[in-house]
Amino acid sequence: MLPVAILAGGLATRLRPITETIPKSLVEVAGKPFVLRQLAYLRDQGVRRVVLCIGYLGEIIEEVVGTGEKLGLDVAYSTDGPELLGTGGALKEALPLLGERFFVLYGDSFLPVNFGAVQDAFERSGQDALMTVLRNGDRWDKSNVLFQDGRLLEYNKRAPRPEMAYIDYGLGVLSASVLQGYPDGLALDLADVYQDLSRQGRLAGMEVHQRFYEIGSHSGLKEAEAYFLNKE
Repeated sequence: MLPVAILAGGLATRLRPITETIPKSLVEVAGKPFVLRQLAYLRDQGVRRVVLCIGYLGEIIEEVVGTGEKLGLDVAYSTDGPELLGTGGALKEALPLLGERFFVLYGDSFLPVNFGAVQDAFERSGQDALMTVLRNGDRWDKSNVLFQDGRLLEYNKRAPRPEMAYIDYGLGVLSASVLQGYPDGLALDLADVYQDLSRQGRLAGMEVHQRFYEIGSHSGLKEAEAYFLNKE
């Protein structure tokens, strides 16, 4: 299984006051820090290597997770440094720890999806990257993906159009070469990387059907807690 990069460096302003003293990844969801739920799920999917891209209060995440050995994982860390690099910049900084191809997901998302199936779809596509997409119809957020007949035609988070019925599910696969073309040390949003790829015809798409859960907002946190309590 490919390594996984988790983007966990954000300031989490929407979750304040909870995140004034702890990073979002350590917010408790149904009695357990969210990142531990993410990591256990990745392990159960067959993932062995995880790189946590950290920033705000990231040292606390390191204290809790450590090397990942107790979780059956190999966990490494990549730190933003004094300047916030954005999601794309954080990934570019982490490339030496990730290798040529890797999954990427967000530190506030729980995605009930088969990672092996996603990796297979990426490898079959022959493209430089793949985005999982969910038919959304503006239900969870503004739809921002034009996906037709199994093909991702355009991703545009900044200027979505009415004909876009899908949304970025939150799990992607990237080739390192995709990021190497951008300047070092500058802030870069992963959304802009995906948009560039889609316009160049280099972004494959895979439709998934199970909704995602996120803890980026207080309402999302409540839904995620309900999901885990129902499972347990």
